[in-house]
Amino acid sequence: MLAAPVGAQTVEKVVMPGDVIEGHAKIEQECEKCHKRFDKAAQTGLCQDCHKDVAADVRAKKKLHGRLKDITCNKCHTDHKGRDAKIAPVDKKTFDHDTTGFRLRDAHQDLAARGEKCDSCHLPKRKYREAPSLCNDCHKKVDDEKGHKGHLGPKCENCHDEKSWKEARFDHEKTKFRLAGGKHAEVKCKECHPDVTYRQTPLTCNGCHKKIDQDKGHKGLYGVKCESCHNDRGWKEIDFDHDKDTKYLLKGKHRPVKCSACHPAEKGPLYQQKVSVKCVACHKKDDQDKGHRGGLGEKCESCHIEKGWKDTGFDHDETKFPLRDKHHKAKCEACHVGGVAGPKAKGKLQLDVACVSCHRKIDDEKGHKGRYGPKCEACHDEKAWKPAPRFAHDRDTKYRLLGKHRDTKCDDCHTVAQGNIYQKKLETKCIACHKKDDKHKNQLGDKCEDCHNEKKWQDAPYDHNKSRYALTGGHAKVECKKCHATPAYRDTPLTCNGCHEKDDKHKRRFGIKCETCHYTRTWKSWDFDHGKTRYPLDGAHRKVDCYGCHKERDPAPSKPGRACIACHAKDDVHEGGFSGQCERCHVTSDWKRVHK
Repeated sequence: MLAAPVGAQTVEKVVMPGDVIEGHAKIEQECEKCHKRFDKAAQTGLCQDCHKDVAADVRAKKKLHGRLKDITCNKCHTDHKGRDAKIAPVDKKTFDHDTTGFRLRDAHQDLAARGEKCDSCHLPKRKYREAPSLCNDCHKKVDDEKGHKGHLGPKCENCHDEKSWKEARFDHEKTKFRLAGGKHAEVKCKECHPDVTYRQTPLTCNGCHKKIDQDKGHKGLYGVKCESCHNDRGWKEIDFDHDKDTKYLLKGKHRPVKCSACHPAEKGPLYQQKVSVKCVACHKKDDQDKGHRGGLGEKCESCHIEKGWKDTGFDHDETKFPLRDKHHKAKCEACHVGGVAGPKAKGKLQLDVACVSCHRKIDDEKGHKGRYGPKCEACHDEKAWKPAPRFAHDRDTKYRLLGKHRDTKCDDCHTVAQGNIYQKKLETKCIACHKKDDKHKNQLGDKCEDCHNEKKWQDAPYDHNKSRYALTGGHAKVECKKCHATPAYRDTPLTCNGCHEKDDKHKRRFGIKCETCHYTRTWKSWDFDHGKTRYPLDGAHRKVDCYGCHKERDPAPSKPGRACIACHAKDDVHEGGFSGQCERCHVTSDWKRVHK
């Protein structure tokens, strides 16, 4: 019974097509390891039973074998070709690396394009599938020697990509130290990470800025928590809010005071000090030297406030004289001479609340000198002494101020010579103030407003077309002074010859009525129609120059005779033989042509 199997194996050995490869030599006599009788389809499963790593890839559908559409092993790998046969050939030129699940991109692709050996990643005597797929597997040495020395872990792809090893796409916002768009975002990496280990970089402000604090800053007096006051938008930009972060609100003048003024260096670190919040703790010297010398006690806040030491919290509005606007800013001594307490105080002063009681000197020396009466409040208020906002000339008088009058000073109309303004009633006619400005010498009457208005005295909105001489054509563009040599205006002639005598190139041959031929549109054009005279021009007469017939000059305009002989006596070859009636034979179209 034992001879039969041995005989069968011998037969299979005999029919074997050739030796198997070196890797299968140990199982060469065990055909059932790779073949199942009468079932070729079972071969792929038998292969995977031995090659478990490939089987795992197929099941997981990853790497090269897991991505193949046809997973029949003998399609690519055929054995029995001898011990040295290579049954897993790879054409490096045509092999599509994407099928492995590890695409060659950018720099990796460039390596392949430049003909770099696959051995750069696929080490000798190692299966292709065993090639590392993680960056750190290949680049660990670079990281150890020139990089982060392992401090940032093995996941290089979190920052680097295949384009360039030196260009990182690291998102700093995902770390414990966000750059948050401040000044830190503009700083180069090496400024904070000089040793490229990164994780050894301090996270505290003081860790980097301690030297600045010692050399130019607080010299450690304010502690190490720089972020309590400073932010990353700018070192000089302070976030510390004394009102929220302490029990002492900074108001008024206290707000711009430097920290060291209240927290001096000699008292030690600022964050360890407990400063008294009483006013007198800081201002005792001010009270002794310039104040009440302790006469009003230590509760400075009863009167004074943080807006200014000289500003008091005393509510003057509860008196008979509420302080408003400018009065609110006035010093107490300005009204209460000598103050209200201290060695120079004269006691409680019963002041006259009338404006003039305090401002009489200002009014007399620099103001109206008493001409406007004692009731300053009729015009002025506490907002500003100048101008007088309460008095509205348009509302409080019968004379509205328009145009230039609105900017005119009161004294320009209400002169000193006229006496007290509140007793004087001024004339409202223009001529009352502008008589000296009347350059027309009263020729145009005293109704200045007919031509002038308050906007501008010199450019009067006068409508010339309403006068006896309407401006038309070229006259409409001429400056007034071209025709009106003097401001009298009425001395200006109304005739053309009155202005254009020097322009008369005819020397009065045609009289002085220029408008007979010329018109205002242009001097060079004329529209005289000879056909409307008693001597219409026809024939050759149409071509004759005006001076050809009108030869005489001033003093009297020439009026040539209408008879032909009047002009053509010298042309009469008949010497008067046929009388002077040339027209009986000759025609005007041609002198040599005669009637038939």
